[in-house]
Formats: sequence, structure tokens, C-alpha cells
Amino acid sequence: AISQDGRVLQFASDEMQNDRDVVLKAVSQNGYALGYASPALQNDKEVVLKAVEDDGMALEFASPELKNDKDFMLKFIENNGLALQYASPELQNDKDVALMAISQCASSLQYASSALKNDKDVVLKAISQWGAALKYASPELKNDKDVVLKAVSQVGDALEYASDGLKNNKAVVLAAVSNDGFA
Repeated sequence: AISQDGRVLQFASDEMQNDRDVVLKAVSQNGYALGYASPALQNDKEVVLKAVEDDGMALEFASPELKNDKDFMLKFIENNGLALQYASPELQNDKDVALMAISQCASSLQYASSALKNDKDVVLKAISQWGAALKYASPELKNDKDVVLKAVSQVGDALEYASDGLKNNKAVVLAAVSNDGFA
């Protein structure tokens, strides 16, 4: 049954959910089957890699230890910045990891720590790729004229995410209006 639909692992006994061969077969067929594997196998790098190979979103079910393993997580973040959402809070607060994620996908800024959403270098990197990433910046940076000007110069619609004060700033509004790019 597992070779037809890996998700049936949820109905298997605890013993089968802890059987490496059975779980490998299940996650090969459907990566989400990792969610039904034993905690020990959710911490098995080979099993998790096989699950993520089938479906990248299966990374959600990896063990907390693997989600905090910088080298392991960077394998995924290098290819898909949105994998940052599954990283541990420590890695979401790691500037190098966040910058790697943002270099792959500017909207991964949403998964960075609050401290990094308030880090001007990190936010500028994101908005230089996609101005609307301003949406995920801290309120302080949404009120920083330089940051907002850079965002609206990249994508005019980013004005939506600026502070009320900067939405009333003539230079900022003119920069947004003169750029008809959409978010």
C-alpha cells in the first residue's frame, strides 16, 4: 500500500513508522509521509533528503535538530530561499543564512527574525531584488526614507508598505508614481 500512496504510513503501527526501509519507501512515494515517520527517522538525514527530494515542503517535518543544523539547512536554502521558513529560530536569526535565502528569493525576508527585519543591510538586499519586500521590513525601516525610496524606485507599488509619514512625503510619492512597476 505504501508504494501506491506513501501517506498511508499514518495508519501503520508505531513499529512500521520507525522502520527505516518502510519509511524510505513511503517518503520516496510522497514526501509528506515524513510527517508520519517516527521522531528518530525525522532526524535521519537520508530519510529527510529523500522526502524533500519528492516534495520540498516536506522539510517542515524534519526534526528540530536538523532544522538547526546550518550545513544541512543551507543545502535547501541555497536552492530555495523560502526554505528559511523551516529553519530553527537560531538560523532565522543568522545574518549569513538570511542573506543566502534572500539572494534566492527576496520574499524569504518574511521568515527572517525580527532583528534581521530591522537590519538595514538585510532589508536593502531584499528590496533591491523586489521592492515589495518592504512589506516584511520592520516598522522602523518602513519609516526610513532611504529604504523606502529604494523600494519604490524598484517597484512603485511598494509605497503601500511605507509608513504613513512617508506616504505623505512628496519625494517618496513622486518616486513611486514615476515608477509604474507593479509588486
